[in-house]
Amino acid sequence: MLDEILKQVQIGTLSISEAKEKLATFENLGFAKVDHHRKKRQGFAEVVYGEGKTAEQIVSIVLALRARNNEILVTRVSKEKAGVILNACPEFTYNETAQIIFWKDEVESKKNKEGYIAVIAAGTSDLRVAEEAAVTAEVLGSSVHRIYDVGVAGIHRLLNHAEEIQQATVSIVVAGMEGALPSVVGGLVSHPVIAVPTSIGYGANFHGLSALLTMLNSCASGISVVNIDNGFGGGYNAVLIHQLAQKGEALKNEDTLL
Repeated sequence: MLDEILKQVQIGTLSISEAKEKLATFENLGFAKVDHHRKKRQGFAEVVYGEGKTAEQIVSIVLALRARNNEILVTRVSKEKAGVILNACPEFTYNETAQIIFWKDEVESKKNKEGYIAVIAAGTSDLRVAEEAAVTAEVLGSSVHRIYDVGVAGIHRLLNHAEEIQQATVSIVVAGMEGALPSVVGGLVSHPVIAVPTSIGYGANFHGLSALLTMLNSCASGISVVNIDNGFGGGYNAVLIHQLAQKGEALKNEDTLL
């Protein structure tokens, strides 16, 4: 990229000021500094947290990101804000359950299509967080299998999907109430499990604290825990694991060919 920009400056098709703009690591919008260098550092463009931002601020940020042809992922967007944003950016998609606005390059998003991430939700009440995890993973390039309403109150529902879950690269397990589901899944699989506690539950659930503590104290091995209602964090970490698994498979295949 640097060589191409220098060549364009040399032949006069790009001014020095335009070259500086292309090489800038962030764009100052006044109320926000959009990190254009993040994709080079971490593999994914900056993700926008929508809660607490106005619709107009979000529009300015995503237009700056879209100008660099980055995938767009905005979390915690209310239906009202989404309407304003979609008016300005009609090519974007809004998932109302996940409260996410996104845009992805369909060609680029197929890069991790080998294998899949299992997103497992204990109950229908957990779907907002589960969908946040699932949509995040899909926008960042991974295939997702959704396995919903399979909580421990009816364990036969989970066991009916045991083979599908076991064949996943990584599982994201979303549960509220007492938060026992990740321990059960962790005892059935040989891959990493990312547990996501939700704030669903009655008073002694303490808005997800009891589920969080259950998951942190799980006796099953291989379970990592993210914050309460943090479906985005679960999805993002699962994609990183999935990518590493794909790289490992690619290297193994190269060694076999040699």
